[in-house]
Amino acid sequence: MVYPEKEYLPLSGLQHILFCRRQCALIHVEQLWEENLFTAQGRVMHERVDRGDQTDRGKIKMEYGLPLKSARLGVTGKADVVEFHRTDSSIQKWVPFPVEYKRGKPKKDLSDKLQLCAQAICLEEMLNTDILSGALFYGKTRRRLEVAFDEKLRHKTMEAAKQLHAMIESGITPPPEYAKKCDACSFFSLCMPKAIEKKRTVSSWLKRMVRKDIIE
Repeated sequence: MVYPEKEYLPLSGLQHILFCRRQCALIHVEQLWEENLFTAQGRVMHERVDRGDQTDRGKIKMEYGLPLKSARLGVTGKADVVEFHRTDSSIQKWVPFPVEYKRGKPKKDLSDKLQLCAQAICLEEMLNTDILSGALFYGKTRRRLEVAFDEKLRHKTMEAAKQLHAMIESGITPPPEYAKKCDACSFFSLCMPKAIEKKRTVSSWLKRMVRKDIIE
């Protein structure tokens, strides 16, 4: 499937929908945003690298804040940094290598890797090339994690894009489901997963009591 440009969505939504469908809907359907310490630190880190300039280090050229788009994914956004590595190949002199900066440490889920893979797919379309890998730089560990863009990760990225478009087209915000990750989420006060969860518990209790009275 190829999306028309008027239907392009923010590339960041791919990470949001994999991390939490409700958070994704609050941001991209209801147009809400809440900042906490963690999101503020992440924003500052991105501002430091997202300057839209370039650096030439001989064998590596670095582009900051490079605009991205993909018709296959139907997304648009910016890359923190794209390194262009010089090769000895006569076919392709410079090989793109996307680098995404993150505030914390590597996640257990695939949300960060999927976002980076989406950037690679955008670059492949824009530059008519193949990109085998990129890297995630984590502020907490101060290390890079290299990510291979294999078929499995590419498939999950394409599926996440389809889910993102379907959710936004539906205009429906999923109900909350409390998990440990909710405690550090900047949307905790807006989402209220524990409060709504308690309401459901009371409702379930009342239903059980009604059924019990009918049986007795």
